[in-house]
Amino acid sequence: MYRGDPADPIAELTELFARLPGVGERTATRLSFHVLGAEPEYAAALGEALAHIHERVVRCERCGNYGAETTCRICRDPRRDGSIVCCVARVPDLVAIEKSGSFRGRYHVLHGLLAPLDGIGPDQLPLDGLRHRIEREGIEEVVLATPLSVEGEATALYVNQVLKPHGVRISRIASGVPHGGELEFTDQITLGRAFEGRREIG
Repeated sequence: MYRGDPADPIAELTELFARLPGVGERTATRLSFHVLGAEPEYAAALGEALAHIHERVVRCERCGNYGAETTCRICRDPRRDGSIVCCVARVPDLVAIEKSGSFRGRYHVLHGLLAPLDGIGPDQLPLDGLRHRIEREGIEEVVLATPLSVEGEATALYVNQVLKPHGVRISRIASGVPHGGELEFTDQITLGRAFEGRREIG
């Protein structure tokens, strides 16, 4: 549990903001004074939202996306193409693809990549759920949209190996996404071209 210095609440808040990804000390300081200068109700609402975020947000039992219900809005949407599933490493990648408007199928979130040095091996990837979905849902194609990094490529090759016996078409997003780039930071046009140029593996 984090315990800051009660004698300096602004420094405590700044330190907490600075622990967020992409937030440096200067930005953290600016955020702290923004909250301090806002209406007290805003700070209370922010604190309430942060305090209960883990209770209010759950993983979709079907695809692993985050949402307020056990089945996410994408899995519940009858307008989505259930014959094609996009396999991503993390939820921010899913969000980036959704913003691009280039994909209208459904998703499967791995919540990580193969990284033996970090202790993440094949057993930590939820591929059993994806295999069961292929068998039950009539999925015809799985698009592997993991990052074009060493870990992302290794994960894509492993998923391809696991899914091949199921007779489903497996494709990989094209190299419009820069090598080593994270999907959540990739612009919408590049993501759209990557989906249009996807290719079958093997």
